[in-house]
Amino acid sequence: MRWRVLILALAALPATVAQKYTGPRPPKADVPYLLHASNLVETEIGEAKEENRKDDVLYVIAGAGSPVKTPLAAPVFLFRGDTMDPERLQLYKLEAKGGRREVLFAKKKKQVAKPIRMTVTRLSQDGVFRLEVDESLANGEYSLTPDGSGRVFCFAVY
Repeated sequence: MRWRVLILALAALPATVAQKYTGPRPPKADVPYLLHASNLVETEIGEAKEENRKDDVLYVIAGAGSPVKTPLAAPVFLFRGDTMDPERLQLYKLEAKGGRREVLFAKKKKQVAKPIRMTVTRLSQDGVFRLEVDESLANGEYSLTPDGSGRVFCFAVY
């Protein structure tokens, strides 16, 4: 009986071993790339500046809009991690106001901005991940940011 269980377990092993990923690979580590068919488009890299107004915490990014655009309402990203954990990347919708993009994080000490859910899947043992947005995004400006960081990776859905 033990031998049958062992043989069945060994027979199922190849099905559980991940296939070798052969798709496009991000050229830079720690930068999310939009996946358009088999092409990769680097997201706009920037820094968000924190502004405190009365009881509000606002993060501001220079520029009215991102030069990186996608027509996909449910974008997919490829990410090659080196020092940054893809599980810590959060997606936020930005408001374009006065020639800049901003997100209101806290109002009267209550968190206002909610991250948009994403699914992170490891594609290869050398740190290539696929990030998929779990819902359709409306047209507008968006930013991926590592939790607790001012670094931003911006793009627009049109």
